[in-house]
Amino acid sequence: MKPPAGEAGFTLIELIISLALFALIAMAGLSLVEALLNIQQRTSARLDRLAELQRAMYVLDNDLTQVSAGPVTGDGTALSFNRPLAAEDGQPVRIRYQLGAGTLLRGYRGRGLPQGEQRVLSGVGSLRWSFYAPGTGWVDHWPPTPGLASRWPAAVAADIALAPGSAVSGSLRRVTLLPAQP
Repeated sequence: MKPPAGEAGFTLIELIISLALFALIAMAGLSLVEALLNIQQRTSARLDRLAELQRAMYVLDNDLTQVSAGPVTGDGTALSFNRPLAAEDGQPVRIRYQLGAGTLLRGYRGRGLPQGEQRVLSGVGSLRWSFYAPGTGWVDHWPPTPGLASRWPAAVAADIALAPGSAVSGSLRRVTLLPAQP
């Protein structure tokens, strides 16, 4: 038996409407996938930046908590001190932190090691060191007076302003207590 004429299938209008609906659903799906990928990329960039910040704070804390015999000096823009280093058989090396071209740099100089620099943190807008002198408070340079040249500050603070435009912006303040001076 044959179906009556005019009821044999879809009309051209019905096909065009169904294709248009399918295209709208596909476009909505593609825009959703694109939005999810963008969110994932931004989240990944933030996580990478936070990991870099955590590593930098760990290196800084690790160095400062191992300060050894010798002067601690700083002028607000740079910090210099001695600490033992395994590559030098535990002998003290001179460590220097400073800002260079938007990057926190860690320089070192030892007897058996050539002088070198290590990139600790990129994307730094500004860096300011401050030192805590018991009885006086926070000062911008160490030693604050020639009479304290042989003494260490009780704590060192790093105020780091991150450069705008990176995945994570803002400022950090890291305060590290120094060990008792031998």
